[in-house]
Amino acid sequence: MPKGFKDYLAEANARVETCSVQDAMRLHGRADWIFVDVRDAAELATEGKIPQAVHASRGLLEFRIDPASPMHDPGLAPAENKRFVFYCGTGGRSALAAERAMEMGLGEVISMAGGFNAWKAAGGPVEGGG
Repeated sequence: MPKGFKDYLAEANARVETCSVQDAMRLHGRADWIFVDVRDAAELATEGKIPQAVHASRGLLEFRIDPASPMHDPGLAPAENKRFVFYCGTGGRSALAAERAMEMGLGEVISMAGGFNAWKAAGGPVEGGG
């Protein structure tokens, strides 16, 4: 039987550490934690993003992480002193993205439970948006 999205999410959630929005807020602004927004560009344009977050849409994530790619983002290069908090709209895409980032050797990665919607609901800072 083929796998569905629920199967992939269950696998990702079993492998990837998840943090609460409150824990993510405590990490935000620290030099050793990079926030990675995996939502689409249209979502960022209308809703904004967490300040200082690196944007790497889920559809282009592998190209943004891989140093051999012409689309590589140096902000997503593994480094001893860098850890990554992935987030999306509600937490599903970020779990999948964080799992793939781990597989690609990015280092310590976590997924923020509830995503950007939970961040905004908790009063987290937001920049941009329409």
